Amino acid sequence: MKTKPDLSFWKLWNISFGFFGVQIAYALQSANIARIFATLGADPHSLSYFWILPPLMGIIVQPIVGTLSDKTWCRFGRRIPYLFVGAAAAVVVMCLLPNAGSLGMTVSTAMIFGLCALMFLDTSINMAMQPFKMLVGDMVNEKQKTLAYSIQSFLCNAGSLVGYVFPFFFTVLGISNVAPKGVVPDSVIYSFYIGAAILILCVIYTTAKVKEMPPAEYAEYHGLDKPLNEEKVNIMRLLRNAPSTFWTVGLVQFFCWAAFMYMWTYTNGTIAETCWQTTDVASEGYQAAGNWVGVLFAVQAVGSVVWAVVLSVIPGRKLAYSLSLILGGAGFCMVPFIHNQYVLFVPYLLIGCAWAAMLAMPFALVTNALEGHGHMGVYLGLFNGTICIPQIVAAALGGTILSMVGSSQSNMLLVAGICLIVGAACVAVIKDRQ
Repeated sequence: MKTKPDLSFWKLWNISFGFFGVQIAYALQSANIARIFATLGADPHSLSYFWILPPLMGIIVQPIVGTLSDKTWCRFGRRIPYLFVGAAAAVVVMCLLPNAGSLGMTVSTAMIFGLCALMFLDTSINMAMQPFKMLVGDMVNEKQKTLAYSIQSFLCNAGSLVGYVFPFFFTVLGISNVAPKGVVPDSVIYSFYIGAAILILCVIYTTAKVKEMPPAEYAEYHGLDKPLNEEKVNIMRLLRNAPSTFWTVGLVQFFCWAAFMYMWTYTNGTIAETCWQTTDVASEGYQAAGNWVGVLFAVQAVGSVVWAVVLSVIPGRKLAYSLSLILGGAGFCMVPFIHNQYVLFVPYLLIGCAWAAMLAMPFALVTNALEGHGHMGVYLGLFNGTICIPQIVAAALGGTILSMVGSSQSNMLLVAGICLIVGAACVAVIKDRQ
């Protein structure tokens, strides 16, 4: 098997640059979906249910995208066509979703429209996001993978930072942050429009700059007997032959993504109640809290960027992974007890440590373990199940758990903290192939 050559920093950068735009879209979704549906009239006990369909679609779509992209070769490459189609679809949906309450529909119809738009948005974002992971697995040698995923993590968090602060920024510019009952404020709508424009421009840049390996060359660098586009795929056989790291990292992922699902769902209600002392979704205080959630998520992104640098110097990936999750768990557990909006910067910086590790460590561990197995795209598509399944389970149980913890949205962040700490303990079972 030939060894993949070292790539320059800027080639590694170009491979992942489009991720910046994709993550702006993802940040706008994660920070504003609970706010949008609460504004449309959703009950807090039902908020988590709106998150079931998107990851359910992801768990279906991602293995298909991985399988098809392994077998694809055209003038634009193998992964990039799927990246571009996913980004284009995301742009269309981003322009529709925040207008769910502005089209003259009844509350129930607006909810259904918003749910369908969210489903397609999450699916298209994941379709655009996953090829970036595959490109690193395809093109970057083992020695440079940690650097490559660190660059990807940096761009991801930089994109998150931009996406999170957009509503706050537009409000400062004078765009309205309040609207009639059941209507999403203009500050949020404009954020989605600008995010969509940046997304497509970033993806076009990566599409123009990155040249993928043709199938025969890929086979030489990955020790395959014949190119993947000539080989039949049996997904069940691939799962049976998956290295143990694939499954043990998946166990850690379960607790991590459940925790962040609860953060995205319940932070807005928590901050509105603890810092603005309101639960009225039509009030100026609730919408101000919604903007501040974007600022807090931006602080989380800053923490992630800084911690991504620290991760590269901590000896041992497992130590870095578990330590990051413990810090994040501590951050979640602090949030319900803080009533000053600025002091909240501290726990969200800690939560950023966990997010940085979640973006970089799982894929570095899994792609290294998959070297020589082939079908990187299929495996990473299947591995996306370790992101989707926890979100589905957490969303399905969200209303029940909320009732169990006294119907307090702030207590759901304590549940999130416990999940991350359990995930940190599970890191011990991972076998890291250095």
